[in-house]
Amino acid sequence: VLSFIIFICYIASLVTSFFMAPLLEFLLALFLFFAYASKLNEKFKGLYWPLSDFLRCVTAAIIYFAISIAAVSRYNDGASKAAGVFGFVATIVFAIDFYLTFNDLVAFLKQGSSESPEERKSE
Repeated sequence: VLSFIIFICYIASLVTSFFMAPLLEFLLALFLFFAYASKLNEKFKGLYWPLSDFLRCVTAAIIYFAISIAAVSRYNDGASKAAGVFGFVATIVFAIDFYLTFNDLVAFLKQGSSESPEERKSE
């Protein structure tokens, strides 16, 4: 929802060159939401879904932080300032999300390293 709000703010502002990042992030979040809702993560076991979510959150936090700084510092219209402020909020939200996802990722890697090589071969 936050990515969609930022997308709308960038469309209404003078900074139309930045609207693609929130649009792509919104579409990726929508895809992952529907993938989890329709249990695609259980059907496609070859892809580790929390890792893809972690990478999405890391890149989104970095990109939102960079374009928010540019939007707030360069442009003076209200919509770009609002998009920049919402971008900083999104940066914090994505940073919290990738921290929580990182903890799940570490727990998974610790679980996977505790298996013996014979157990891995039998799978």
